[in-house]
Amino acid sequence: MAKGLSASLEDYLEAILTLTEGEGAAHVKRIAERLEVTMPSVTGALQSLAERRLVNYRPYGAVTLTGRGRKVAKRVSVRHDLLNRFFEEVLGLGAESAEENACRIEHVMDDDALERLASYVEFSETCPLKICTWHGGFGRFCEGEPGGKGCEERLQELVARLRPQETGERKVKELTLDRIKPGQKARILRVSAASGATSQRMSDMGVTRGTVVEVKRVAPLGDPIEVKLKGYHLSLRKEEARGITVELQGEPD
Repeated sequence: MAKGLSASLEDYLEAILTLTEGEGAAHVKRIAERLEVTMPSVTGALQSLAERRLVNYRPYGAVTLTGRGRKVAKRVSVRHDLLNRFFEEVLGLGAESAEENACRIEHVMDDDALERLASYVEFSETCPLKICTWHGGFGRFCEGEPGGKGCEERLQELVARLRPQETGERKVKELTLDRIKPGQKARILRVSAASGATSQRMSDMGVTRGTVVEVKRVAPLGDPIEVKLKGYHLSLRKEEARGITVELQGEPD
């Protein structure tokens, strides 16, 4: 939880961030609808946040986050998304239950526990053979075929298939930009955006096929990711970077 802020006020900041990014603006009525509270309750919360210089608020106008407010809201949002993924994808809870648990826990988990959880979720998604699955939410198991091949043999076969032929043929290793480490460069192969607006924004920023990007810095929680392309720096959300498929150009210096 951000220092001096209640869980309720953190929820307001997160709601304002979500509405601003999704709809272009946040108003009292929409905040009330999103959090399922009354408009007077929203007004009181916004006044409190304005006193802390976390939001810019005037009656009947759009609500915006200050620079500090955006940082706090982004941190809360990252916590929420990570916990939601953990409960739903790793523990196997239903979407509604995962959302409810994430909302309750996101405000009390400290940074060290959150970073360790992020690493665990990352690990749970990295089976190269796509045959390791979660069962009942209690562990990760690699399933071998009855009387057939297990993980080790399949892994060896996979490595053999991916190894370039003796003729010198080069195999392109594709991965998403969020997997690139700071200092590494990669060439963009394709960009998959969730919406037309996002796709246009990517194109306007120079994130296009064939462009070489260098990852300069990744925030402690993996979001945002700072990259350099065409001579300037750009900050991408992890979700955006995950939609960019690239080819690694070399190892860090």
